[in-house]
Amino acid sequence: MPELPEVEVTRLGFADRIAGALIEEAVLGKPLRWPLGCEVASLAGQRVDRVTRRGKYLLIHLTSGLLLLHLGMSGSLRFSLALPQRGPHDHFDLVTSLGTLRLHDPRRFGAVVFVNGLDDPRAVKLLGGLGVEPLEGGFDPLVFHAALRLRRAPIKQILLAGDLVVGVGNIYASEALFMARIRPTVRGDRLSKPRAVRLHGAIQSVLRRALALGGSSLRDFSGSDGQSGYFQMDAMVYGREGQPCRVCATPIRQIRQGQRSTFFCLNCQKH
Repeated sequence: MPELPEVEVTRLGFADRIAGALIEEAVLGKPLRWPLGCEVASLAGQRVDRVTRRGKYLLIHLTSGLLLLHLGMSGSLRFSLALPQRGPHDHFDLVTSLGTLRLHDPRRFGAVVFVNGLDDPRAVKLLGGLGVEPLEGGFDPLVFHAALRLRRAPIKQILLAGDLVVGVGNIYASEALFMARIRPTVRGDRLSKPRAVRLHGAIQSVLRRALALGGSSLRDFSGSDGQSGYFQMDAMVYGREGQPCRVCATPIRQIRQGQRSTFFCLNCQKH
């Protein structure tokens, strides 16, 4: 699933190029996760103001209202003046005066939803429960620790929940916990302040590294220019079950937490 780095890489790839574009046409393919929320023809004539991100959602701000885009499990966006003919997995085209933005989503768990504004009930339902952005000033280490003191769930599950800090995702949670030398099964309320602060820094370091490498391309992800990411080649533990730890040579272990794979080193992450 595309996580925060992949979504931000996607945004950076087309946001400046589509800003100011006049929408000429919108085309829907097969149904996605949720209804569009407006008549598709009503998007024509609007202009694209800017593109922002909230967690794993891209927000395309229009003259009136905005489009919320989610890439789901396997989605990717392309933006170009000359895209090939639509294929069976191309489910949304936003044709503009500056190029066409296309959502390609083989598994159709992605979404494009029109809302009147951020106070629209549909926007509140999708965005209202999201935690702080990990790469912005609101992600404070002491506030993070105080919130963890109220959580009895395993720390990996807390990170994935997204209501405390948003967009960390499965890959980057495993990597950040390794960098912070914290076992993924430890309860949130048992993390001391120094360990929580260390994890806070590790989350930011791992996400910034992922952004620099273009995100992770494990299955279907590519950026809006069609390029793959390379973070997975740099991973310390994720996807490396049975391989030697890059630090101590102990074989990397894999466990299941909440039906998601977790990778860690028994030696480097002792508690």
